[in-house]
Amino acid sequence: MKAVRAHSASGSLGEILCLSSLFAGTVINTVCKFAKHSILTFAASSLLLAVAPTLRAQTIGVSIPAATHGWAGGLNFHAEQTKARLEAANPGLKVVLVTANSASEQANDLEDLVAIHRMDALVILPFESAPLTGPVRNTKRRGVFVTVVDRGLSEPGIHDVYVAGNNAEMGRVSGEYIKERLDGNGKIVVLRGMPTVIDEQRFDGFMLALEGSNIEVLDDQYANWNRDDGFTVMQDFLSRFSEIDAVWAQDDDIAIGVIQAVRQARRQEELFIVGGGGMKDIVKRVLDGDELTPVDVLYPPSMISTAMELTALKLISDTPIEGEYILGSPLITRENAEDYYFPDSPF
Repeated sequence: MKAVRAHSASGSLGEILCLSSLFAGTVINTVCKFAKHSILTFAASSLLLAVAPTLRAQTIGVSIPAATHGWAGGLNFHAEQTKARLEAANPGLKVVLVTANSASEQANDLEDLVAIHRMDALVILPFESAPLTGPVRNTKRRGVFVTVVDRGLSEPGIHDVYVAGNNAEMGRVSGEYIKERLDGNGKIVVLRGMPTVIDEQRFDGFMLALEGSNIEVLDDQYANWNRDDGFTVMQDFLSRFSEIDAVWAQDDDIAIGVIQAVRQARRQEELFIVGGGGMKDIVKRVLDGDELTPVDVLYPPSMISTAMELTALKLISDTPIEGEYILGSPLITRENAEDYYFPDSPF
């Protein structure tokens, strides 16, 4: 099987490569752009409709953390939407969606998906990596096709497919925009997430993008991926630094807190904020032309849709799908924000 790598941070060429390579059964380590109308949605739905009458019933179990807000809330929203779409396209396909409030509950859900629902394939975003590695390994040994999303397992070689965002690219795209917008000169502050691998990947990508410029990072502090800490950290930055040209908030929840702090200090005219994630509140600001938040960078909760669609494509067509699918982090601007705006999503 030949590996095809399709880059599509912008434009349709990469999308065409992704689509054509899917039908050729050759996608490995593919980087694709997925917006409101997912390329994989069209690919999977078209193929499902074409072959549905001849297939025996197939069951996909989808196991994700429970949430009604934030990024995980968006994940739940897209999982529900994709379940309905895939089942409507192929009456012979059943998608069982379960959500868990703890790692132990998720492990029990896996047992039920195998014993009661007799699933043929599993799509899982582990609540935690280590506690779910054993249960997913046991599921795999029972002949279940396994797709892991975003949060990898602590043991390699278990999954058939891995779907995730590109954290390093998310940082790089943010840094490149700030570097270009400031013409290589300026003073900025950075609000990071938490001391994790994900945070390090984003921060390293960001700092690499700034290399060769005269941009000074005045300080970087953890804001724990939440708006309250974002507000507090930004208040501190504003009190310590009289000149700030730009802010990188590593997550959109952080960015909401930053916006509140900046407006409270009446300093919104002197700087701009770059967030990350694709939260509808931030994307709407971009869409409306808010100068304080001119852009956002995508880290899509809709990656669960990509994972479900790939898994469905594997079941209904036996297309040889395997490997890692790392989704791009495109820059969301006023010109393309409509493609990334989901007003009904909790995120």
